[in-house]
Amino acid sequence: MVPESLKGRAMAVAMVGTPLALALGVPAGTFLGTLVGWRSVFGIMSLLALMLVIWVVWKLPDYPGEAADKRLSLQKVFVIPGVRPILFVVLAWVLAHNILYTYIAPYLAQAGLTQRVDLVLLIFGITALVGIWVIGVLIDRKLRPLVLISLTAFALASVALGISSSQPVVIYLVVAVWGLTFGGAATLLQTAVADAAGESADVAQSMLVTAWNLAIGGGGLLGGILIETLGVGSFPWALSILLILALLVAWRAREHGFPSKLKSR
Repeated sequence: MVPESLKGRAMAVAMVGTPLALALGVPAGTFLGTLVGWRSVFGIMSLLALMLVIWVVWKLPDYPGEAADKRLSLQKVFVIPGVRPILFVVLAWVLAHNILYTYIAPYLAQAGLTQRVDLVLLIFGITALVGIWVIGVLIDRKLRPLVLISLTAFALASVALGISSSQPVVIYLVVAVWGLTFGGAATLLQTAVADAAGESADVAQSMLVTAWNLAIGGGGLLGGILIETLGVGSFPWALSILLILALLVAWRAREHGFPSKLKSR
């Protein structure tokens, strides 16, 4: 729907809904649940979803998809240069995020912040919005540096969290960095895979979504295992390892995936 030169910025605008939902949805759902009961909240959600479907059918243009005779198989798209490094970065980055995000309450409990979960999530949501705005301004010119800076900052913040995990001020600062660096992750990664896959972007995007959802489930699974075996104090170090691996892969993908020189659009 937008010119190639504005593709990254348009992706940022589209993805702004995610941190807004994270920042506003939880408190709104909690408030409504207390006010009218959780069953009514699910009814409201269903009604809103139905309204959204109707709006999409009514308002969004129906662009033709890729012709069947020109569509590459999943295997061929998977081996397109750049696609595999991006999918690995998606898996590692989102896995790190979801380990902490899924178990944020027990992690904060060990720092004596049990009553501050709402504040921490609010900080994350606000900084994620700022992160998306920054990404939206710069992504069409600086995609590779933004990915490397985001991963590096998140990894360093995780190390800081491991060293001073019981200090509330450190936790608040780390959460702010976490939000800033992860808020635009979906925009960066979806734009990168669309650039790498070219005409097969639709299939590559479906792979990215699959990797993203695997990482969401994997974050809950791995986080649960870490809690049971090593305790929540192991979270920062697990995050650091995953983020460093993602950073190394992104750094090496300078020709394809996260190229040093952007393709002409």
